[in-house]
Amino acid sequence: MNWTEVTGNLHMHTPYSDGKAFHAEIARFARKAGLDFVVVTDHNVLVDGVQGYYGSPEEGYTLLLTGEEVHDRQRLHQNNHCLVYKANAEMVQHSYDPQTLIDAVNEAGGMTFLAHPFDKAIAWMPNDKSIGWVSWDIDGFTGLEIWNYMSSFKESAANPFITAWYVLNPQYAISAPNQETLDKWDELLANGKHVIGIGNSDAHGQRFQFAFLKRTVFPYEFLFRCINTHLLLNGPLQGELEADSQAIYSALRSGRAFISYGLVGDARGFRFTAQGTSEYVTMGETIALGSGVTLQVIAPLKGRIRLIRHGEVLAEETNVENLTFYANQLGAYRVEVWRNYKGKERCWILSNPIYVRTTSL
Repeated sequence: MNWTEVTGNLHMHTPYSDGKAFHAEIARFARKAGLDFVVVTDHNVLVDGVQGYYGSPEEGYTLLLTGEEVHDRQRLHQNNHCLVYKANAEMVQHSYDPQTLIDAVNEAGGMTFLAHPFDKAIAWMPNDKSIGWVSWDIDGFTGLEIWNYMSSFKESAANPFITAWYVLNPQYAISAPNQETLDKWDELLANGKHVIGIGNSDAHGQRFQFAFLKRTVFPYEFLFRCINTHLLLNGPLQGELEADSQAIYSALRSGRAFISYGLVGDARGFRFTAQGTSEYVTMGETIALGSGVTLQVIAPLKGRIRLIRHGEVLAEETNVENLTFYANQLGAYRVEVWRNYKGKERCWILSNPIYVRTTSL
């Protein structure tokens, strides 16, 4: 299959909640960063009338869609943030109970992703709180936000001096997704769940002022060059809102996706596939084990490639652009690619799983 690859970001905010840039400006920043699409997810509000293509023939166009980040404001600590896509209606009225919210979104034909599930508070900031996910007695959600830039930054903010240095030099700040999130993903996959992973910026465009110094901390455009989600579509975008949003959400729901850290390298062209006796599938898809399955990883640049099943590293090669592995066990297989950047090895690519079952779906 000759997939059309598009790159986008599915978590950011405008002044309708706690962001600084409105939709047209966000689309402009996304276009400058080379993104094909963005999904704006303001807190507890679905902004209507702003979806569409933004740009010009000279500059090119970026598709902007809207979703919602829903959480219960009545909680003492406002945990359980849920990214809602394609529900076509506000879902904040269901925020009081996570399972009720998930069920309502599913009934509406939408998708739910648990946002920054293991977010940590910055220890030295007394007013900072964890906004991770705490209600795990749930079922039916679509996926997890495996890598959230701002949560990763909070983990790196060990003290005020390191934090200030990273704010001024953000290219050094983050290295990998939260390990607890990866462990939870592997646990869910090992239990037979179909869980889609995405990566996002969580951009707000916060502004900082100290004395006469004014600075935008983590500008939208910078963050749009960092953690993003790549989708594999059945064909090119058509420049039409309805058809293209459907194509994007269809690929997302199918899990034909991978996450990249763009500063480490251009990840476009990464592929993870599986071939069986009579089947050939890609990320998010299921293949029958039969007498065995050949897994193939192709990266656009050399790196350390790791093939993982349920948390166990089954194969690993260093300084390579491809890896081949013969799988003879059932389970969910995923890939990580790591590369050196700014003097440190950092996670570059995270694939969604290929599911090896007794029969294909």
